[in-house]
Amino acid sequence: MKIPEPHIKTALLFGASGLVGNHLLRELLKDNYYEKVKIFVRKPLNINDPKLTEHIIDFNNLSSYSELFKGVTIFCCLGTTIKKAGSQAAFRKVDFDYPYIIGKLCEANNVNHYLLVSSIGANINSKSFYPKLKGEIEQEIIKLGFEKASIFRSSFLVGERKEKRAGEKIGILISNLFSFLSIGRLKEYKPILAKTVAKAMLATAKKTSNNKISIYESSQI
Repeated sequence: MKIPEPHIKTALLFGASGLVGNHLLRELLKDNYYEKVKIFVRKPLNINDPKLTEHIIDFNNLSSYSELFKGVTIFCCLGTTIKKAGSQAAFRKVDFDYPYIIGKLCEANNVNHYLLVSSIGANINSKSFYPKLKGEIEQEIIKLGFEKASIFRSSFLVGERKEKRAGEKIGILISNLFSFLSIGRLKEYKPILAKTVAKAMLATAKKTSNNKISIYESSQI
């Protein structure tokens, strides 16, 4: 598959202002694997680096920026909460519509590898809204024509957030209190550092593998 920007190994990052995305951006900039890093954000991050190109975009009009979505790898770290989004429909827009539309546009531009931050418990057959939606976006990305798709089902993320997530903090507290039970399937629910997820994503992108589809449960990250 051809590389849209000859001789320039470019990474595309969506969600650079988020917890995992911000750590991933730092990893991408200090690592020599990618010569260029493009980020797509709503507001400037005010980061100066010769490798970095920042694009301020309207995520509700992604198709108008399709010419910018050229590179070899796409990292999608987009995500919100129903409380912050305001409704299930608004949540779906951020956690399903945006990642899928971005995937379609990048596929058309011959991007090779799509790496997606999903969630523990993602299951298209779930009766619950959140895990079902996560399962749906995983399946849609897998169906696209990328040479590789890598999915990271992270557990509760640990790190400093700009916004407060009370429910997530309670979940982390409970998980830490019962960490001694983290064996077998229960170990998947152990909190994980956002930085760890970011490092795993970059390592996976750099790794030579013949696997077209790779799904990493939280304990494997």
